[in-house]
Amino acid sequence: MEKNVEVSLLLDFYGELLKPAVRQTVDLYYNDDLSLAEAAQQTGITRQGVRDSIKRGEQQLYEYEKKLGLMRRFRQLEDGLDGIAEAAREICLRSSDDNITALAQGIADAAGALKE
Repeated sequence: MEKNVEVSLLLDFYGELLKPAVRQTVDLYYNDDLSLAEAAQQTGITRQGVRDSIKRGEQQLYEYEKKLGLMRRFRQLEDGLDGIAEAAREICLRSSDDNITALAQGIADAAGALKE
């Protein structure tokens, strides 16, 4: 996964655990796509201060993921739901029994709803 996307997702999962100033600089850099200089103007700190804050934030986010694994578990759940929905669709296609087809469609719908 591309680092920018990964850090942005980690920020979604663990951003509230960061100090507000660190969270803001990481958010400006990764989510708002600001340069270090632009983020420095927005936050009122130096460009180097923004860079250091971003690096510290990245390190903390990766450490949280290493310890807690929320993003990994989320991806596993999404993959599992995709597999369930695909299997249910396959059952719908192969079954000639209307009751089984209806149940399989219900499973596919439930899996889709859980992903939303």
